[in-house]
Amino acid sequence: MKLIQSRDNPFYKQLKKLASSGRERRKAGQTVLDGLHLLKAWEAARGPVDTLVVGESAIKGGDIADYLAGRHGIVLTDPLMRELGLVDTPSGVLAVVTTPSSPLAVDGRIDSILLDGVQDPGNVGTLLRTAAAAGVRQALLGPGCASAWSPRVLRAGQGAHFVLDVHEDVDLPAFVGNYAGTVAVTCLDGAVSLYDAVWPTPLAWVFGAEGQGVRRELIDQADLKVRI
Repeated sequence: MKLIQSRDNPFYKQLKKLASSGRERRKAGQTVLDGLHLLKAWEAARGPVDTLVVGESAIKGGDIADYLAGRHGIVLTDPLMRELGLVDTPSGVLAVVTTPSSPLAVDGRIDSILLDGVQDPGNVGTLLRTAAAAGVRQALLGPGCASAWSPRVLRAGQGAHFVLDVHEDVDLPAFVGNYAGTVAVTCLDGAVSLYDAVWPTPLAWVFGAEGQGVRRELIDQADLKVRI
């Protein structure tokens, strides 16, 4: 494996841009996965990563060293790995991958989760993870949501991104207007309890921003209003 020791290295400079900038990730069509769990989840769902990167101390032993056996990649000194600032506690191994893309399905045959202005990366990742576990296969993020492919959202998603078709900056009212299945929103006014609701499928379930909840336009379009 090649060792990089300088922050002026071109690969490292680009890696740092991918780690810190949503604009750069969109421009390059790439993102960064941090942690052995995410790398293994990606490989199980999508195949080999584009570029494997490991911290210098992580190659000396343990689970990461076992995982690296027979693989090729790039080694960063530990200070350079920490400077990437991907997460509060770097795992010691990461990968650069091409951000997946897929067509948006609007015909109502696919259960979907819609996020309306959910801003906290941990909340976005958790919602995606929960949706994937429930069998949902399409996620739509409206404007104002945390970037789906940011390292912190990916960490919270724990591999959900790799089994979901994820779409960002979606016009949610337009999607809801054309959706052939049932649209459910979380709200308080005129809503039934989660446990009393009838759940016709296919279903598109809308979750709103941490402060204001689902915007009124989407509530008015909904077929089912649910409180949790």
